[in-house]
Amino acid sequence: MKETKIQKIIWDIYKELYANSEPKTDFDELVNSAEKNEKGEKIIPFENYFIEQELMDEIIEKHLKNKRLTKLAKNSIKFNIYLGVSPRSKK
Repeated sequence: MKETKIQKIIWDIYKELYANSEPKTDFDELVNSAEKNEKGEKIIPFENYFIEQELMDEIIEKHLKNKRLTKLAKNSIKFNIYLGVSPRSKK
């Protein structure tokens, strides 16, 4: 399956979020070593990782800045990150 521009942006954001989380980890390794559930979906233990909310927002904005995306596409990426397997945020 060919990776779309949006999928690549989301993946790059996850990689940087986990590189800056506590504890730090490599998102690629986390995905590759993840167990699968009964539906064959990978289980990412995101609840074991934490990141400052402000830093998380900065990383997301940095990856969206200067990209030729609609406002809807940018919001879709943000929702994917916030409601997906990103590290838990802390204030």
